[in-house]
Amino acid sequence: QLQLVESGGGLVQPGGSLRLSCAASGASLDRYAIGWFRQAPGKEREGVSCLSSSGISTQYGDSVKGRFTISRDNVTNTAYLQMSNLKPDDTAVYYCNIQQFWGQGTQVTVSS
Repeated sequence: QLQLVESGGGLVQPGGSLRLSCAASGASLDRYAIGWFRQAPGKEREGVSCLSSSGISTQYGDSVKGRFTISRDNVTNTAYLQMSNLKPDDTAVYYCNIQQFWGQGTQVTVSS
């Protein structure tokens, strides 16, 4: 069974950067489309970015376009979300997702 484990969250100042990781086990990531989602306190979970199974096509939410980059390393079977120019509104728990499988989430807090 596919398992996903996120890491890389933390506290960062506005304008800073973080790279989130999503380590997969039980299946090869290159067979699946991968999504990153986030959920802020009191808000619904929203899609942030996705990467096609081919690794070629990407999509981003309007609020993160130009600041976030999704990628995948087939050797380490890990997906990444590089986040730059972070804003307080990016504060949320970030989750990676493949089909019905979700990780436990990693907290990102953007604050001065």
